[in-house]
Amino acid sequence: MSNGKKGGIPRVDLPADVRLDTLAVREGLPPSPWGENSEALYLTSSFVHPDAATAARRFANEEEAFVYSRFSNPTVMMMERRLAALEGTEACIATSSGMSAIMLLVMGLLKSGDHVVCSRSVFGSTIKLLQGEFGKFGVQTTFVSQTDLNEWKNALQPNTKLLFAETPTNPLTEVCDVAALAEIAHAHGALLAVDNCFASPALQQPTKMGADFIIHSGTKYLDGQGRVIAGAICASAKHVDEVFTPVMRSVGMSLSPFNAWVVLKGMETLSVRMKAQTASAAVLAEWLEAHPAVERVYYPGLKSHPQHELAMRQQGGQGGAVVSFIVKSQADDNGRAAAFHVIDRTKICSITANLGDTKTTITHPASTSHGRLTEPQRQAAGITQGLIRVAVGLEDIEDIKADLARGLNSL
Repeated sequence: MSNGKKGGIPRVDLPADVRLDTLAVREGLPPSPWGENSEALYLTSSFVHPDAATAARRFANEEEAFVYSRFSNPTVMMMERRLAALEGTEACIATSSGMSAIMLLVMGLLKSGDHVVCSRSVFGSTIKLLQGEFGKFGVQTTFVSQTDLNEWKNALQPNTKLLFAETPTNPLTEVCDVAALAEIAHAHGALLAVDNCFASPALQQPTKMGADFIIHSGTKYLDGQGRVIAGAICASAKHVDEVFTPVMRSVGMSLSPFNAWVVLKGMETLSVRMKAQTASAAVLAEWLEAHPAVERVYYPGLKSHPQHELAMRQQGGQGGAVVSFIVKSQADDNGRAAAFHVIDRTKICSITANLGDTKTTITHPASTSHGRLTEPQRQAAGITQGLIRVAVGLEDIEDIKADLARGLNSL
């Protein structure tokens, strides 16, 4: 929900030139008459109006006000305003999950017969949603290389309306050139959406590079402690008000006020968490690259990463907090047994497919996050059976290295 109407919901009185870390703590809504310093949690389904005429204006969207928590709630608006401020967009609309944000994006922008060009390296559920679920309703999707701009150009069709990428990707940390994709999209009359889940606005702001929409799974780094499920689209006020909010109002993939409040508070520490986790991930990536049991490491902060220079330009010189690597194996199972061996011998890392937590997580993407894809789809995306993904948390990095060494040293 944006705040474009005159005489609408007031804003926090902040200087126009405050920086990201200040916005992460202060943006939202002004305090209530009670003067609370920590943002209030509004657990209410509906809102009372002073008279019937006012209620009629508000339900007709002629006057900005909170009406019903399926599409307007003060706590949710605080989270939306804060995230929009961090991403540098006019507005934001929060959703019940990251996947529901992608669903809202496609439902709002596209119709049967429209075409999407999408990186084949995106999250497995994104591939399933676009190809499987929306494919049933006549939205076509062509999947292309994350990094080959010619493939993106050649995949364009007269009915292409949307380009979709995530950068870095899950789990191979491939980085796309956001500015170049924006130029390709706009020259064709299409729009560009970028999933910014891995980097977060602490590292990059895709709309400043030309993207039209930013997708978030607030479940990850925005919350930062693995507590709730949440999602969001950051976009122009026009798109939020005229395209996405009407769909939200009808369909109701709403974010609960409690989950919004948790993410709102999580964003206050986003920058400091990302700095610490990124620094530790860089140390871990270098250690893994030198380990004799590791075949290859995927981490944008390493000079060996194919898009290292691009990543450093787009991500403020930081590689992010996710490191993936392939273990060496002599077995005939393509490395699956070796990967399981390393994962099962950890005593500190949490074996879970979630990421963005203060606790380091470890997973086998081929059987978890990308387990619903076919083996040919996984191979096309580079998801091998020997691949392990580690999302580095806030533990002492020497302890995490020792935890992984338990398995790596005994292969």
